[in-house]
Amino acid sequence: MDRLKNINKLWLIPIVLLVGIGLYLLPPIHSRLAPRLDLLRTRIVYFFKPPSEAVFQPGGETELNIDTVIATTRAEYMLTLTPPATPTLKAGPTPTPTITTTPVPAAVSLPGVIYVDQHNRWNYCGPANLTMALNFWGWKGDRDEVAKGVKPGSGELGKNFIERGLPDKNVMPYELVDYVNENTEYRALMRYGGDQNLVKRLIAAGFPVVVEKGYYEADYTGKIDWLGHYLFTTGYDDARGGFIVQDAYLVPGKDLLSEYPIYQEGWRSFNYVFMVVYPPDREAELMNVLGPWADEKWAIGHALELAEKDILTLTDNNLFFAWFNKGTSHMAMQQYVDAATAYDQAFATYANWDINKANRPFRMMWYQTGPYFSYFYSARYQDVINLADTTLNDTISTPTLEESLLWRGRAYYMIGNTQAAVDDYRAALAVHVNWPPAVQALQELGLQP
Repeated sequence: MDRLKNINKLWLIPIVLLVGIGLYLLPPIHSRLAPRLDLLRTRIVYFFKPPSEAVFQPGGETELNIDTVIATTRAEYMLTLTPPATPTLKAGPTPTPTITTTPVPAAVSLPGVIYVDQHNRWNYCGPANLTMALNFWGWKGDRDEVAKGVKPGSGELGKNFIERGLPDKNVMPYELVDYVNENTEYRALMRYGGDQNLVKRLIAAGFPVVVEKGYYEADYTGKIDWLGHYLFTTGYDDARGGFIVQDAYLVPGKDLLSEYPIYQEGWRSFNYVFMVVYPPDREAELMNVLGPWADEKWAIGHALELAEKDILTLTDNNLFFAWFNKGTSHMAMQQYVDAATAYDQAFATYANWDINKANRPFRMMWYQTGPYFSYFYSARYQDVINLADTTLNDTISTPTLEESLLWRGRAYYMIGNTQAAVDDYRAALAVHVNWPPAVQALQELGLQP
């Protein structure tokens, strides 16, 4: 009898498992549990394979395989991907526009700011900040409307915004700018090489600013980690020594003070990039406030000057960001060999990162893709593949970075591995449905997305 009872109990195990699986698949339960399970999985993966220990070592070799590069289809493909040539800055003295130093008030706090957080969503920093920037001017949409355009996920999750944001870890600045210019009645621009005085002038003139910056915080193990973050900047107060910001992540996050040195240090991580959303009828006024930054090429050259200055004056871990910024500025000028050389130095500095002060900023390639451009257009295809492998396999728990997948696919194609390229393009579309670069890459091969 006891034996029969034990057998009956054993039958309960698969029944309970099946019921549990069935309940988990119910949309209301799945949407709540899936992100938590993914977070648990991430922590387990990171415990056994700490992402901060992953180090990419550039090879530096130019991969000019005569059997692949000379092939007609691949040569045409290369021409398709190569941006048109543009004038580049030359060495030696050049006229430099005068940077306006018109005095501004000692404190400004813009009225009419509508705070939007990123809570109860995953990876919603970009949509939340852009929503604040648009709402400031009277736009009536919300963060989910922005997310449908800039991070649509796989396209199979419908209105499940909570889960939709999970795979796509980051929205690039250009994607936010394009969303405004293509989907709203407002306009947006981005520039590299901003500075604090410019931000103050913009705010004093009534234009709030979105910056992308890094910051450090303790992770769940207590170690100091680096992350990327957007920050909607709506005021400043010299007496208190900082900018007034709307932080979509922190609780509370409205009208916080970001002290000038901390703001500056974090901003350096992203080459001092900033975005401004504005009504079209105020464009002339905005350009006047921007001064020389109105010229995008000048702004990039200025960013390069800032990076070179930082390289000479900074020490320790901060040198990684300075060298990375130099690479990004050269990349934006389409000086790809110079950019690749600077990125090589950045990664060498990264390898020597003082981990006693903080974990390595292993998320860097989640947010910035300049090395892929630079190595690819320098014909260093194996470096593109190796960097993508390190990023996808060693810095993230699941390989869901569409930019890394795309560039690895392009490099695979150039060395003759077409099937691997196709697989990567399709994997990128599984993260970001209908993403134009991946769609185009497949269409150029005669394939349907």
